[in-house]
Amino acid sequence: MATFIGDYMCKVDVKGRIILPMAFKKQMPADARDHFVVRKDIFENCLVLYSIEDWNRQLEKIRKRINPYNREHNKFLRNFFKGTAELTLDSNNRMLVPKRLLDLISAERDVVLAGQDGRIEIWAAGIYEKIDMPADAFADLAEKLMGGNINESD
Repeated sequence: MATFIGDYMCKVDVKGRIILPMAFKKQMPADARDHFVVRKDIFENCLVLYSIEDWNRQLEKIRKRINPYNREHNKFLRNFFKGTAELTLDSNNRMLVPKRLLDLISAERDVVLAGQDGRIEIWAAGIYEKIDMPADAFADLAEKLMGGNINESD
């Protein structure tokens, strides 16, 4: 599994292509460096780019919890898959992101690709610049989420 580290300012060309930063490509297993799935994020105004390996892992989690014959589950599935697209890198390390997806996040020419563990978020640059938390608020959140009892075996 890849762990994506860093955030990179990128340009969207007139056809909707974005060059995948070489640092991200190097952080992926050699046999999975050119095939991705992209979708709108559930919680934030960004796109999420999954390596095909991580996408399949996400699907396994869903399959274990969802019954397609349950109406509520079926609504979830429909909305989860709505707008997804498969992307493949071309010989110049570019991926063609569908315009409809870029429009969903108000991305124009400048975007930020931000590593977030096993996935990459794609943000409109102007929005990404505004999501920063004050240092004290981040420290409080870190303490709340991570500052509980520590298991000695971890």
